[in-house]
Amino acid sequence: MCCSNNLTEKDLLPGKQDTSYLERIKGMRFFDPHIHMTSRTTDDYQAMADAGIVAIIEPAFWLGQPRTGVDTFRDYYSSLVGWERFRSSQFGIKHYCTIGLNSREANNEALAEQVMEILPLFIYKEGVVGVGEIGFDDQTPAEDKYYRLQLELAKEASMPVQIHTPHRDKKKGTSRSMDIALEHNLDPYTVIVDHNNEETVKEVLDRGFWAAFTIYPFTKMGNERMVEIVKQYGTERIMINSAADWGISDPLAVPKTAALMKDHGFSDEDIRMVTYQNAITAFAQSGQINVDDFTVAQGIDQSEKFEGNTILRGGQQPRVDKNSMIIK
Repeated sequence: MCCSNNLTEKDLLPGKQDTSYLERIKGMRFFDPHIHMTSRTTDDYQAMADAGIVAIIEPAFWLGQPRTGVDTFRDYYSSLVGWERFRSSQFGIKHYCTIGLNSREANNEALAEQVMEILPLFIYKEGVVGVGEIGFDDQTPAEDKYYRLQLELAKEASMPVQIHTPHRDKKKGTSRSMDIALEHNLDPYTVIVDHNNEETVKEVLDRGFWAAFTIYPFTKMGNERMVEIVKQYGTERIMINSAADWGISDPLAVPKTAALMKDHGFSDEDIRMVTYQNAITAFAQSGQINVDDFTVAQGIDQSEKFEGNTILRGGQQPRVDKNSMIIK
């Protein structure tokens, strides 16, 4: 599979990587299967497109403060299948999403009951490729209850499941998430277990689930660690994502990891599997993904409107040269 590393210490200096990585992955395509673009700017979309990202999945998640009513969930889910899908298309990136009640907000049971009633209105919509991200945060009884209910919803809809594994007591929470999925008779091949690390990966793969890794600064997984994991476990049922959101995160984590893998002697095919193909294979079980849609249409018209709005503000023209110091 890999891996000889012919780089010198000088070649591995962060400054050198920062200025050259795009050249090393030129012509490659990437799929980021977990990124929260609602929290990101159009500049991020442009940078992602320039780096070769052709498709993304945006899971429903916690917005940073508690939502106070079911209509706020309704509007949020509507934005994932509407405005955000449109905004992504204006940069030639195919946008999909997963819909679910996140584990943190499952603890507000009165509101969670109302959210469960509206989920079926969204999971069958165009572009929805799974139920997610669901699972555990503090591993409370309420989180367990609504995780199970959403697994049943996914079964009924024949949809993949995207599991959020907890930040605290991750190994126990990951094992528990898989145990419950099997209790509900889900096929492990339809379940993507996210936010893995060195403690969890072996069990996830041994039990037949998909193992997703989030390249997220300081808190989850750096890409140097990720390279070592792929060296050890190979590329089967492994995928990477950025989970970029409103926190300190990097929407270019997938192409940057691809460049680092290339530096470490991985073949283009191995890189393609963990940064593109495996995500497609896992989430295409929804019946919603057609790779022909990833071909960027020529002459994208950024003056197009969605419900009367464009991505341009106040007569703006699309910025062409993103490296220019002058902003016109």
